[in-house]
Amino acid sequence: MELPVNAFKRALAKGQQQVGLWCSLPGAYVTEAVAGSGFDWLLLDTEHSPGDPLTVLTQLQAVAPYPVSAVVRPASNDTVLIKRFLDLGAQTLLIPYVQNANEAKHAVAAMRYPPQGIRGVSALTRATRFGRVAGYAKRAHEELCLLVQIETREALDDLEAIASVDGVDGVFIGPGDLAASLDRVGELAHPEVKNAIEDAIRRVRSCNKPAGILTGDAGFAKRCIELGTAFTAVGVDAGILVRATEALAQQFRIG
Repeated sequence: MELPVNAFKRALAKGQQQVGLWCSLPGAYVTEAVAGSGFDWLLLDTEHSPGDPLTVLTQLQAVAPYPVSAVVRPASNDTVLIKRFLDLGAQTLLIPYVQNANEAKHAVAAMRYPPQGIRGVSALTRATRFGRVAGYAKRAHEELCLLVQIETREALDDLEAIASVDGVDGVFIGPGDLAASLDRVGELAHPEVKNAIEDAIRRVRSCNKPAGILTGDAGFAKRCIELGTAFTAVGVDAGILVRATEALAQQFRIG
């Protein structure tokens, strides 16, 4: 069997805009339902959701037949978690809370086999098609994609160094924690927060790396795309469900 192609990584390399949906609901059934909605990528979250490697496994299986790329966010920049998700067949990881270039280098090392990295070797994983992908260990890095998430004032201070780390394929700006770090917790629409995000996008692009963002504000999403984001998440499954069901209930509420 051939090594599976990472369509998301190749699209970023070509500069093609990838519009995504955040999946915080860990059920495979829900993930499959949105897999055919027309997004380019789905973020399978395990940092701020009950998701874990076992739920992500079923989500990866559920989306596999659909023309959409899966991006997995581990709970932390942890070598063991990264190894487990890669062995499950995830090809693109978004690593949260990367504070500096050294932490970015740690994530790169966790993504790669020795001697370039520290990823543990196992021949019989879903990623290797249970040993059927010839030369997987030597070629896996070709189709793996590493995105690092910056979300604090400290990370902004080291942004160019983080973006310039060899092996980092893209930089994602985390708006929620960034706002909190700027003493604007919960104030995602505050001008100071938006200005910091816009400046970060420009700086990432100046390093010739793709920039990414999550925002449920359609106007700001379009603004970020204009500034150069290449992977732009425009909604969260749980939020869409909650707001839509509230609106539906309101239509029929009496009194």
